[in-house]
Amino acid sequence: MTAASPQTQAGVAQLNALRDALTRTRASIATTVIGQETVVDLMLIALMAGGHVLLEGPPGVGKTLMVRSLAKAAGLSFSRVQFTPDLMPADITGASVLVPNAEGRTQLEFRKGPIFAQLLLADEINRATPRTQSALLEAMQEGTISAGGTTMDLPRPFFVLATQNPIEMEGTYTLPEAQIDRFLFRIDVPYPSEDVLTGILTATTGTEFGELTQAMTGEDIIALQGHVRSVPIATAMQQAIARFCLATQPKGDAADRDVARYIRFGVSPRGAQSLVVAGKAHAFMAGRNHVSVADLRAVMLPVMRHRVQVNFEGRAANIEVDKLLLRLFDQTVDKL
Repeated sequence: MTAASPQTQAGVAQLNALRDALTRTRASIATTVIGQETVVDLMLIALMAGGHVLLEGPPGVGKTLMVRSLAKAAGLSFSRVQFTPDLMPADITGASVLVPNAEGRTQLEFRKGPIFAQLLLADEINRATPRTQSALLEAMQEGTISAGGTTMDLPRPFFVLATQNPIEMEGTYTLPEAQIDRFLFRIDVPYPSEDVLTGILTATTGTEFGELTQAMTGEDIIALQGHVRSVPIATAMQQAIARFCLATQPKGDAADRDVARYIRFGVSPRGAQSLVVAGKAHAFMAGRNHVSVADLRAVMLPVMRHRVQVNFEGRAANIEVDKLLLRLFDQTVDKL
């Protein structure tokens, strides 16, 4: 048996260091976020996969706290925008303003908006008008902003974590399909259980508070993204994912009766790509060297539930998208 080369040893050491940093990041977030371990893990998976997250849950369950804690623990610059009906695109991206120069004359200068941060919290994104929502489209897909005839790069890594309140829907604007498809995950934040809620009361109503520390840097996340992309996945598994996505298309040959009757449109090719990358990130977090069916199952619903839209008949029949997706997953991917 030959000894490992210095390059291989250095690569293994870097990989172990990144895994340790990821473990310390989870532990650091847990000092301020009580419970919600699954939600936090999915947010970390999204960071490693390079995707954006849509958080949906009732008020007061800690959505904003989780995002702030993630930004600090991961060492990312943070910015928050409270979306309202009167918010304009320039309030997010920035605008050119007249400023005096050294000679006392005025000149146009671009003042960057809050989007120029590594982690942007778009709070209650569905309260802004579609025109303002669309200001995020280029940023989420390309990592750039076009303003004043100039295209500017956003900081790397760049993540958008948006929140929605599913209870107060009056005066809100549903995200268009083209934008919602750009979110890697839609994570449903549940109400805490009795034990978790008791722990929250104990930790937050006294005189001592948990101290959150930085455990990673933006460079670590970029390195993690490279390692995640290199996690292998079997060709047969990718073919099964393709069959699963085709089974969600209401006008496709693979659609069953329920899909053809109740689904308005199914999973896009971007959704299939997202499932593969998220599965790789989950496998990396679990310490596996390849993607398994269990990895895909763990991330399937957050990846897919916002990409499959029911039609009017489906809403009238109270079709549950999660149950439909699980059934199709069992019929295609889980058979491997």
